[in-house]
Amino acid sequence: MSPASSPAAVSTDAVATSAAPAPLDDDAANTDTRLTPGGPGYRRMSFALFLAGVATFALLYSTQALLPLISDGYGASASAAAWTVSASTFALAVCVLPLSALSERFGRRTVMTASLTVAVAVGLLVPFAPSLGALITLRALQGAALAGLPASAMAYLAEEVRPKALVAAIGLFVAGNSIGGMSGRIIGGWIAQAWGWRVAVGVIGVIAVACAVAFRMLLPAPRHFTPGSLRPRALAATVGSHLANPLLRRLYLIGALFMMVFGGVYTVIGYRLSAAPFSLPQGVVGSIFIVYLVGTASSAAAGRLVTRLGRRGTLYLAAGTTMAGLLLALVPNIVLVLLGLVLITAGFFAGHATASSSVSHTATHGRAQASALYQTMYYVGSSVGSAVGAVAFHAAGWSGTVGLGFLAVLGVVAITVWGTYAARSARHRTGGGAIAAQ
Repeated sequence: MSPASSPAAVSTDAVATSAAPAPLDDDAANTDTRLTPGGPGYRRMSFALFLAGVATFALLYSTQALLPLISDGYGASASAAAWTVSASTFALAVCVLPLSALSERFGRRTVMTASLTVAVAVGLLVPFAPSLGALITLRALQGAALAGLPASAMAYLAEEVRPKALVAAIGLFVAGNSIGGMSGRIIGGWIAQAWGWRVAVGVIGVIAVACAVAFRMLLPAPRHFTPGSLRPRALAATVGSHLANPLLRRLYLIGALFMMVFGGVYTVIGYRLSAAPFSLPQGVVGSIFIVYLVGTASSAAAGRLVTRLGRRGTLYLAAGTTMAGLLLALVPNIVLVLLGLVLITAGFFAGHATASSSVSHTATHGRAQASALYQTMYYVGSSVGSAVGAVAFHAAGWSGTVGLGFLAVLGVVAITVWGTYAARSARHRTGGGAIAAQ
């Protein structure tokens, strides 16, 4: 899954249990009051969460396509301006677990509403930031607020939607994520070309306000939520057990490394394409993000690839595809650069979808916490990739950013090779039994 395709799971065992309820027999299905396609409230709920996904990712990455203009406006380097992206994603990573825990006590809809309200309020202040430091601070606050949305949405769906309809409901929320991330960059790019980056982020903020208002009006009141205690000691114990699992640690690192590549490339690509020899206008640079649609397709294909190649085989394929894209993107030809972006995007989304799904497959308890930890590492990778990728660009140009990405993908390959070795060793110790999760 992507920034757009892998929503953060919540972090309590209760939610993990509700996410996979026991199959219902016919009599139970007739008395089940949870939402189902065609039933009352389902369409409203689906559209509400779709709009929440649009608002979340449009705000989270609102400055990424505008970084060259932000650099010019503040007289800042690429590495300094990149913190407007890194600060928001890092703050989201830090706050995913705490805010998901709050949703256990105060309710999913309450936390989602509060998160969107604070995020859109900050979004309306962003265009008026008097300095780069103020802009970075506002963006960090925005990312922290947005952490409550993905952390609670999955729990709401698990509790309020019938099991057979859950995958479709989650898919629509994920679609909102990807469309928000893509459209925010494209719309922002064309508006910025005509009226500047401040107007662009202001328009994105207004769009997010409209989405937030519609979300609150449309989302049905929860009927199956039971408040729980925060139980920080139990949460810490579960988190500790996941971090002690070597396979989960490898999956978390793989997700972070893939996102380092993706975050670094897409943070710097605007600088690359707006400079010689391409010198593309801001609107065209923003439209490059339509390549994200390739990621939607490769995420969907990841399941079929895992069936044919296995998890490790799919990770090798994803890493190889990403490497090929990085090498193509080095060539100073716009067609080859775009083809490189297509391959990088396809490889990243396939790798991310495989790693994130493997986390749920691997965790034998506390699956919600396991997934939340993956999301934390995922957004840490995004923050590091954006910041360090921009530093590499400042020091060595586009080849520096590509080189950093190549090293991160080699890290993915090394971890996957180590996983293969560990699986074989475990198989020998257990007398040849398959260790599918490895």
